[in-house]
Amino acid sequence: MHSTFNIVIWAVCILAVVIALGLLIASRNTWEDYGKGRFVMDHEQPRTATGTAVAERDDEIRQLLEARNARRQRRGERPIDVEQELARLTAPAVDPELREEIRQLVVARNHRRVRAGKPPLDVEAEIEREIAGLKGL
Repeated sequence: MHSTFNIVIWAVCILAVVIALGLLIASRNTWEDYGKGRFVMDHEQPRTATGTAVAERDDEIRQLLEARNARRQRRGERPIDVEQELARLTAPAVDPELREEIRQLVVARNHRRVRAGKPPLDVEAEIEREIAGLKGL
């Protein structure tokens, strides 16, 4: 009884391995195409802020700041300037390392401009322009 059972188990296992290898060889294209459908998110979506989204964001922040001012006035505190606080909150956060990296890029760009016979740009103005360009991110 045990020997018959062992033979059946081994036969089923060997048959399963043969079938699995056959299916693996037959489905080689399936594995090459796996994950390449049009719904696969294998790339980063560009995060550009549209004008409408930025305006809506600014309106919502402005509403929150106005509500904060109302609470401050009820407590007897001095209100803050909403537009100044909005500008501070929506300004791009630039740490010193990022500013230095942007400076290096601007200096390198100036070297290329000089080699091409063009006048160099003002480094500080270019740094501020690049930082302002980061605002939509």
